[in-house]
Amino acid sequence: MVQYNFKKMTVVPSGKDLVDIVLSRTQRQTPTVVHKGYAISRLRQFYMRKVKFTQTTFHDKLSTIIDDFPRLDDIHPFYSDLLHVLYNKDHYKLALAQVNTARSLIGRVAKDYVRLLKFGDSLYRCKSLKVAALGRMCTIVKRIGPSLAYLEQVRQHMSRLPSIDPNTRTILICGFPNVGKSSFINKITRADVDVQPYAFTTKSLFVGHTDYKYLRYQVIDTPGILDRPFEDRNIIEMCSITALAHLRAAILFFLDVSGSCGYTVKQQASLFHSIKSLFANKALIIVCNKIDLQPLESLPEEDRLLVMEMKEEAAKTAATAGGGGEEDKVLLTMSTLTDIGVVDVKNTACERLLNQRVEVKMKSKKMNECLNRFHVAMPKARDNKERPPCIPQRVLEARAGEAAAAATGDGEEAAKVKTEGRKLEKDIENENGGAGVYSANLKKHYILADDEWKEDIMPEILDGHNVYDFVDSDILARVEELEREEGLRLQAEEGDEDEEMEGAELTEEEQKVLAEIRKKKSLLIREHRMKKSTAESKPIVPRKFDKDRKFTTGRMGRELSKLGMDPSAAVNRARSRSVTRRGRKRERSGAPGGDGGADAMDVDDDQPNKKLRLRDRSRSRSRPPFGEIVPGEGFKDSAQKQKALALAKNSAKKRNKAARRGEADRVIPNLKPKHLFSGKRSIGKTDRR
Repeated sequence: MVQYNFKKMTVVPSGKDLVDIVLSRTQRQTPTVVHKGYAISRLRQFYMRKVKFTQTTFHDKLSTIIDDFPRLDDIHPFYSDLLHVLYNKDHYKLALAQVNTARSLIGRVAKDYVRLLKFGDSLYRCKSLKVAALGRMCTIVKRIGPSLAYLEQVRQHMSRLPSIDPNTRTILICGFPNVGKSSFINKITRADVDVQPYAFTTKSLFVGHTDYKYLRYQVIDTPGILDRPFEDRNIIEMCSITALAHLRAAILFFLDVSGSCGYTVKQQASLFHSIKSLFANKALIIVCNKIDLQPLESLPEEDRLLVMEMKEEAAKTAATAGGGGEEDKVLLTMSTLTDIGVVDVKNTACERLLNQRVEVKMKSKKMNECLNRFHVAMPKARDNKERPPCIPQRVLEARAGEAAAAATGDGEEAAKVKTEGRKLEKDIENENGGAGVYSANLKKHYILADDEWKEDIMPEILDGHNVYDFVDSDILARVEELEREEGLRLQAEEGDEDEEMEGAELTEEEQKVLAEIRKKKSLLIREHRMKKSTAESKPIVPRKFDKDRKFTTGRMGRELSKLGMDPSAAVNRARSRSVTRRGRKRERSGAPGGDGGADAMDVDDDQPNKKLRLRDRSRSRSRPPFGEIVPGEGFKDSAQKQKALALAKNSAKKRNKAARRGEADRVIPNLKPKHLFSGKRSIGKTDRR
């Protein structure tokens, strides 16, 4: 479906405002500083850029105006004729054509002056050409000022038009002024149309929406139409004529039979016959409104004949259009004041329109393509046996009772039999006091061996056991059978293990060793499970925290001796490492590796210990001295490294001041840059410096 939304159209500026917008944008978005000392090619490029940017901006603005307004030849005929009625098609096209011509003239002026600027020989000549080019462009725009003002008024009026979809399900209300059209649309939709007791309260089209059979319907209220020649009708009436001519909708022609609208039934019938050509191929319904003032049956004979004649014409139109146009559905009566017949009119119109649209779709080629994909399968009889429909005996008895009661002529008895045959649980509830008093019995439909068992109370727990575990009478036998099967399976598994072990024919010593292995294996499995299930499942504690002295060299020696290995080498290696670690501390007299007495204080004579301390001290250093090169850092020499470290320290000062702000932190720039808000400087004024 094509939706037309004229509210999104861009505002059309006046000629003066458009010039100001474009020149301001040119000044802001192109360079503004040029000097005499620049090369002539640079001066030419500077002013050519100004001219080209101005032309491009004018082109974009005017193109937006032209593209936003709909083309009358490309849109739906309803909107095309409606715009012609409201704004005059010739004036509308002429204004858009003038804007289009101005756009092409501006492009031509820019092209000519850019060609001249290519041969500018001085700053003054280039500037003069630029001023002339911009002046001619602005003059062209100012000349189309009246067209832009007209288009802005058209845009404002179009934005207030209702959004009407010409292709959706539509109900159109028409008739003389003050016959109740707006009151009807207010009743059946959520629209709020002004209703007053005088003619031509509605001066334009109003749209409301209603629902019928889970479908949305568009209801359009049209202004009143007078019975006069076509050329004498004003713009308000022509809106209604346009909607009747172009919208495929169900037409509700309202007829005020009371004459309180100021027009007689004869005048309204004359209007009906003058515009009946617009009702062709449409679902037409004549609605006689205000029957609370004048019922249709009490109309004078002459007026009644006119109404019947209109009904015959409507029946012919309905027969031609399709959609189930029965005679009793063509003429309806209604009163919007008392709401009599309002819903019936709405439902009839929606049903007629829906049937007509379905018939049209069924006749289209697209529907034939869809129907070709369907296949209705008809089952074949596999034998000659008849299979009549199966009707329950209770239903047959109820039908027989109804037939007997009807044969005797007793209507109340027949109704009673019918009701008893189909009594619902809701009816039983109402008979016994209603909801909250009567509670439906859910057990009465249980299928049991004895009907007396239905009301028995089944305990959940009996003798400390769950009753539902013993519902099956054979449960004990089945449990014994399962236990027997489990025992047989376990015996088979043990037999397989014995066969495997017996095949080896182990000696007594081997059997002892095997028993030890199995015992050790079970212990390991148990220990592993305990570690896994307790807080012991943590990383191994380092040896420096071995407070219980579990990991010692003596223990390691004993373990290695058990395995038949010589532990001396491993023990000596471990002891030498521990001595090396302790050597970082100050040696005491009498300590292993020390010389003892006063000789231990003579550092100059103890060269091996000095080397050991130096090596230990070099190990303990965590970082090299400032400026010293470490292999792999990538510096050429220490001077280059010192310079790099100084630069890094200076660059981190600002970030440290700003609470360790990093390079990736958000930066909020200055929202008022100096060069855009300080204004132009006059000659010789340098205070801001």
